Amino acid sequence: MLFFWATAALAALACAIQAWQFVAAFGFPLHRRIPSTGHHPAISLFKPIKGADPHLRKCLASWLQQDYPGPVEFLFAIASPEDPACEIVRQLLSDHPQANARLVLCPGLAGPNAKVAKLAVLAAQARYDHFVVSDADVLAPPDLLQQLAGPMADPTVGLVNCFYRLANPVTPALRCEAVAVNADFWSQVLQSRSLFEQRFALGAVMMVRRQDLAATGGFEGLVHHLADDYQLGQRIHALGRRIVPCTVPVDCWDSPAGWREVWQHQLRWTRTIRVCQPLPFLASIVSNVTLWALLHLTTGLTLGRATWPVAAALASRAALAHLLHIRMCPEAPICRAPWWTWIKDLQAALLWAAAFLGNTVIWRGDRFRVSPDGRLTRIGPA
Repeated sequence: MLFFWATAALAALACAIQAWQFVAAFGFPLHRRIPSTGHHPAISLFKPIKGADPHLRKCLASWLQQDYPGPVEFLFAIASPEDPACEIVRQLLSDHPQANARLVLCPGLAGPNAKVAKLAVLAAQARYDHFVVSDADVLAPPDLLQQLAGPMADPTVGLVNCFYRLANPVTPALRCEAVAVNADFWSQVLQSRSLFEQRFALGAVMMVRRQDLAATGGFEGLVHHLADDYQLGQRIHALGRRIVPCTVPVDCWDSPAGWREVWQHQLRWTRTIRVCQPLPFLASIVSNVTLWALLHLTTGLTLGRATWPVAAALASRAALAHLLHIRMCPEAPICRAPWWTWIKDLQAALLWAAAFLGNTVIWRGDRFRVSPDGRLTRIGPA
């Protein structure tokens, strides 16, 4: 009987947390363009690349086609000349001769985080003092650089980052992940910001000044960390600078992935969060509406108790997740079926437990051990 009422209380608490998350998200001016401030600093844009997936060309091209009044240089970093991405970049440079862009080969990278090691090489070669860092799978709207540069006119702002959405959930596993990305993650970030100043960065797209980056120790100080974006945000905040979200999200285009690939990606994500924010991560299971509702349902059926509140809890969870989807993806809302939300929640509960059962992650075909301070040690191929 105690478990019956405990799960009822936890389900009700989870619903309240979900409602708070929803209110925080809908109070943010997502997709609203900020009028130009006239602040158009010269930008060096960094693209660390490994491998060539089907969407790489259009994602990179979206950056070369930016409508930005100030000077921009585009630096594409690839470790090996044998990487098939080299040919794609060379073709893009040929197709956009007006762009100040070049391919930078980075052999012999130092440190287990190859992405950050490439960024360190690019930063040393950059001409300009405002850096934009972006993952290779990000497709940007034409005015994104203007939207990033606007908040940087305020000297108290040290970093601007973007929310992102999964643009092509073409497999069942990716549809499940789309709930995590397009409905839950960005709204959870805004929920957190309603309590505290943001002290972490979202790594899909970030803009930072050269001098602020140097004051944190530069990219060289991040090459041994898994959550380099989190660490950079922490260090920028420690300088007394603010981290602000851009109101314009970007699209991330993933290769088709099955359940195994998505599980490995999500496990890397959850173990990263557990290391970076152990107490909030430990408490995060409380907000899992589906888990507590189904446990309450199971207990209620066993005891012969009324379970109609479970239906209300599950329906509200799916409805709010769907509305958050629409808010993030108004032109093409995806994953309308409510069961994807419930499947995602159950998967999240398993991932939460698995995060405590090991300290290894798989990333870009290699296996790493993650220490309690978030540092990486390469073990070998996955």
